[in-house]
Amino acid sequence: MKSMDDIISAIIGAFKAAGFLLLILVMSPIALAFKRWAPEHPFRIPRLFHFLLLKLMGVRVRVHGAPSSASPVLFVSNHTSYLDVPVLGHILSAGFVAKSEVADWPVFGFMARVQNTVFIERRKTCAADQRTQLQEYLSKKRDLILFPEGTSTDGLEVLPFKSALFSIVDDSTEGQNITVQPVSVTCVELDDFPMLREERAEYAWYGDLSMVPHLWNAFQHKGFLVEVIFHAPFTYADYPNRKDLAVACQDAVTKGVKQSLAHHQSA
Repeated sequence: MKSMDDIISAIIGAFKAAGFLLLILVMSPIALAFKRWAPEHPFRIPRLFHFLLLKLMGVRVRVHGAPSSASPVLFVSNHTSYLDVPVLGHILSAGFVAKSEVADWPVFGFMARVQNTVFIERRKTCAADQRTQLQEYLSKKRDLILFPEGTSTDGLEVLPFKSALFSIVDDSTEGQNITVQPVSVTCVELDDFPMLREERAEYAWYGDLSMVPHLWNAFQHKGFLVEVIFHAPFTYADYPNRKDLAVACQDAVTKGVKQSLAHHQSA
């Protein structure tokens, strides 16, 4: 027999799920119309959508540091959950880099396309095409958000950054001077309490977790607190090669994640 708390959580979840679907139904045609008739402002409606989604989900975002004012910027972040997308998407006027399979996901694939996501094939044989595709995007002076771990994690550790996509920041290519800024994203509170190790999967979506049950569970929570740290930006010229640049970014992001976790665990 369900307890009263379980019943209340289910009611909250149902209202949030309904609100989520309503938000998509209302915002989707607006986003498509805006994309067609105001292409010079590609991120205005997506940022509004992400802001409203975070409010609906009860996700509070605490930002430390500031995004680089350079243009274009490649933001590189650790990746824990699909909720990282609205967290970063409401802060930054930037598109995301995602694996090609995401484009075919129900609902989320459509949302990704509206967000001006760049879909890539993450195979070595496609490396040259990926580089060209991403450089063309950046050549329009539009920023990109990349999750270079290549997968999502439980948020306690940062996996090695894959250096292949860092080749797009080579300054010698088409004369571009691309800034790279590491970003740490860490969920630190669940329902107004410091998140425990065993509660990481309440926010983190990784491994073989199914999305729909995970999303339903997230709807039933009061909310999350996510810390976002913008670290000092780098340029390709700061490092002898892309692998060293990737390692430097990973080190900065790892430091930020550990800092956020330590602060809230000791609070």
